[in-house]
Amino acid sequence: MAENKRGRFGRLWHDTFHDWFFRSLIGPAQTSNAVHGADRFAREQWKRDLAERKRFTREQRERARQRPRTN
Repeated sequence: MAENKRGRFGRLWHDTFHDWFFRSLIGPAQTSNAVHGADRFAREQWKRDLAERKRFTREQRERARQRPRTN
């Protein structure tokens, strides 16, 4: 019954990405060693960018905490 409720895109998505053979071809999702193979400068820039994004997120959270709530 659930199969009939899917639209054309839903059927395509399910038939393609829920297939164990397709998943085995694309491999597991991974983020470790994501910049492996890049030159040293690119890795260092990636690390700096990540640190900057984390800093910005921390600052945004702190600003949100300091804002008075209106309920």
